[in-house]
Amino acid sequence: MAGDTPRLPLDRIAAALRRERGRAGISLSELAKRAGIAKSTLSQLESASGNPSLETLWALSVALDVPPSLLLDPPRPVVQVIRAGQGVAVPSERADYAATLLSPNPPGSRRDLYFLQVEPGAPRESEPHMPGAVEHIVVGTGRVLAGPQDDPVELGPGDYMSYPGDVPHTCRALEPGTTCVLVMQYA
Repeated sequence: MAGDTPRLPLDRIAAALRRERGRAGISLSELAKRAGIAKSTLSQLESASGNPSLETLWALSVALDVPPSLLLDPPRPVVQVIRAGQGVAVPSERADYAATLLSPNPPGSRRDLYFLQVEPGAPRESEPHMPGAVEHIVVGTGRVLAGPQDDPVELGPGDYMSYPGDVPHTCRALEPGTTCVLVMQYA
């Protein structure tokens, strides 16, 4: 799915993890425990030698109580263009699903904007995000079954929905080549 998309910015992720862990005042062991990942995995990520999945980045952001974009920490010019296929796609380890951060949480707001590429197969089952989080999804192409795990909704091209992101939720492509725009809004 990722094809020729750019590699994850491992040095930036490592620096951001160290910075946010320091701000939180917690040890490497404590952050790994809170995120539900191995201490060795976190150590590798903080030394820029690991390759985090989408699930790992989300778990770390929840444990640190920060938006996932703060872990990717990309520098942003005043005018920004990301051509199709040139953004950094972070793949899921549990589903044929990749999220490309298009616009991180700007100063004064609490939201991230993602482009999703989802293929049929195993659904992307997400753990709850930070309390008060809301997800907004607009389908571009294909069809998805998305929303809270206990009440997902089928959506087609142009359809929009919002749902609580602080409960277990899901996204499953019903057609090949499904694309969506996702806005993660944090309380």
